[in-house]
Amino acid sequence: MDEQKKPGLDRRTFLKSAAATAGVAAAPAVVAQAAPDAALVAPKAGGQSSRKDKPYPGDIVIERPGSDFMLDVLKSLDIEYVATNPASSFRSLHESIINYGGNRKPELLTCTHEEIATAMAHGYAKAAGKPMAAMVHGSVGLQHAAMAVYNAWVDRVPVLLIAGNGRDASKRRPGTEWNHSVQDPALMVRDYLKWDDYPGSLQHFAESAVRAYKIAMTPPMEPVLITADIDLQEEAIHESDLKIPKLTRTRPPQGDRAALAEAAKWLVEASSPVIIADRCVRNQDGVKLMVELAEALQAPVVDLGGRMNFPSTHPLCHSEARRALVREADVVLLLEVADPWAQFNSMSDPHKDLRSVGKKDARIVNLSMHEVYIRSNYQDFQRYQPVDMHINGDAQASLPALIDEVKRLVSDERKRAFGARGEKLNDAYRKEKARAREEAAHGWDVSPVATARLAAETWNAIKGEPWSLAVSDRIPWARRLWPATEYHHMLGGSGAQGVGYGASASLGVALANKSKGIFTVTFQPDGDLMYSPGVLWTAAYHKIPVLYVMHNNRGYHQEVMHVQRMAALHKRRVERAVIGNVIDNPAIDYAKLAQAQGVWAEGPIEDPAKLGAALKRAVAVVKGGAPALVDVVCQGR
Repeated sequence: MDEQKKPGLDRRTFLKSAAATAGVAAAPAVVAQAAPDAALVAPKAGGQSSRKDKPYPGDIVIERPGSDFMLDVLKSLDIEYVATNPASSFRSLHESIINYGGNRKPELLTCTHEEIATAMAHGYAKAAGKPMAAMVHGSVGLQHAAMAVYNAWVDRVPVLLIAGNGRDASKRRPGTEWNHSVQDPALMVRDYLKWDDYPGSLQHFAESAVRAYKIAMTPPMEPVLITADIDLQEEAIHESDLKIPKLTRTRPPQGDRAALAEAAKWLVEASSPVIIADRCVRNQDGVKLMVELAEALQAPVVDLGGRMNFPSTHPLCHSEARRALVREADVVLLLEVADPWAQFNSMSDPHKDLRSVGKKDARIVNLSMHEVYIRSNYQDFQRYQPVDMHINGDAQASLPALIDEVKRLVSDERKRAFGARGEKLNDAYRKEKARAREEAAHGWDVSPVATARLAAETWNAIKGEPWSLAVSDRIPWARRLWPATEYHHMLGGSGAQGVGYGASASLGVALANKSKGIFTVTFQPDGDLMYSPGVLWTAAYHKIPVLYVMHNNRGYHQEVMHVQRMAALHKRRVERAVIGNVIDNPAIDYAKLAQAQGVWAEGPIEDPAKLGAALKRAVAVVKGGAPALVDVVCQGR
């Protein structure tokens, strides 16, 4: 960025002067060796000069390559950032971004792996409410990005992928370009893309890019991919009437009004209704609507945490009591719940015994876009759960109509019943909060550090800041203890539980939060960081303020428990389950790993008494505009 601010030649002036210099240098040889008819002729369309015979390399200048127009298209979509691991298949678009576009809106973000670039775009979209782009290289780059693409697919998050590729075999450079090209790049990830296209012209690219953005942002929101052909990028613009279509956003679809009215009737008449929300809310307006619905019914809300759906400080928030509430419920409203079956059933592990939870005559209403766009190969739709009413519609967009119907049906008699129910729920809420604080105090001074203390000390360090927990499904204590009231406070998890999401997605969240003045923090698992440790360099290089609090338990402890279950099932040695599941001997020093890449870091910290001071020092670094990492050696779970 500093290089761009220095006075000097711009790209166009440089290219023209370079061509002229080359022409002067070659002149004597041309006069001596060539006939008079070898002189320069008028430039061709697109600014390419030539000779009647074979041109010298210095004579060829493409002042307006196709990649410039591609960048114009991206600018029209208000793409602020393009994350990428640099590669030859999009070298022309890369050059257009930094010179023709001045590396501003979009700005190029340098990543050391395509999975980092794509996961950054995933996290950014959840925090910013709009996509950023991830640019990947041919077949191999897309293979690297695939896990992150799948996470975004399952998490229903819009990501704009741009893949460089050379389709025309007669124009491919020998060697690597052949190995990295493919006839149909998107085929590798098509089962978890919402839409893709391979444009054959610049006008085609413009229309497809606008269409892709529109499709990605229409619920259910998911990743899309556009392939940018090498020749289309690098050759001069030949089309004279190129137009960038106007982007018109699709309004999220509201559920059928008659069905919503029927659902409202069931909820108002219920004696024990329960609202369960997962990926329902996408901004603070949605949080307010959730509160309005819950208060109109005085019904408990279970927030499953796919997004921050409901304030944890509200007395109707009863996420910890999910099983007990469902067991007694006569009407259950599901709002964009990824796994409806699991709300009413359980399966023991490892014996896989099924047990039903809840009343057999309970009515279930499922309001979701989950079944509108579904693929057969990947099973992220979970086990089939019969419901009494399924309403296809975006849950947040449907809430105003549902609230209106509820309020219209509430009589004075029902208001009195709701009031009595609300008092009981308020009392239960206070007891749960007291219980959470009491349980968090257990093992307060143990070493390695207990996860409850890790959450409490981190909260104490950041509570004075407008904060965002970028990945909120890693330490359950944060959800139980922290006062989450804003949408940006907790942004859920990876979607597909794919390892390698956390550090990179958190950096994308921090990128979106930077301009808003929101302090970004995340609890970072050690195994997850080792999938993409190069993300720390990207954080330092681009000066993205984020606090990584390492949950360093030196192993894959969920897998330890899996192997323990198998050992118990087979009547074998349970204590050997750590083999193949530890990240120890030698232990990884995450503070040194971060420092080696330019990130301020402290640790490893095993003494809980030293944790608070270290976190406060890290907070000061992040408030100064840089990333920081505190390596904390923690209990296994």
